[in-house]
Amino acid sequence: MKQEGGRLYVVSTPIGNLEDITLRALRVLKEVEIIAAEDTRRARQLLAHYQIKGPILTSYHDHNKERKTPILVRQMLSGHSVAVVSDAGTPGISDPAYFLVNHALKSQIPVVPIPGASALMAALVVSGLPTDRQTGRFCRLIKEVSAL
Repeated sequence: MKQEGGRLYVVSTPIGNLEDITLRALRVLKEVEIIAAEDTRRARQLLAHYQIKGPILTSYHDHNKERKTPILVRQMLSGHSVAVVSDAGTPGISDPAYFLVNHALKSQIPVVPIPGASALMAALVVSGLPTDRQTGRFCRLIKEVSAL
């Protein structure tokens, strides 16, 4: 997936069941040159499960983000595409992916979100709560909290 000016793909991965991944996420993981993983052991399990063997797998976590970010940014500026994955879920939520996203954006590197299944919404719809009313309240609450 080498192209003029690489991209950063923020790829959501399954929280529990490895089958809770999108086809788009699998395609991106197969096509990028580099996968920056918060936990390489978990990433290897996912890649092995789907027989993805091409990309270079490198660690990217709180303890090495300041050292690895400039390296990954240089790779993207030279045309390589990078996928960042957390140990589970969407990168950037309680993990160092925000740091890489921020530096990519500052370097004018396109950042592409690859969404996954939403555990929160799945839990809500099977909770038995009246989602016709509760969902609107929940969304307003999120908006109020994010404004703080």
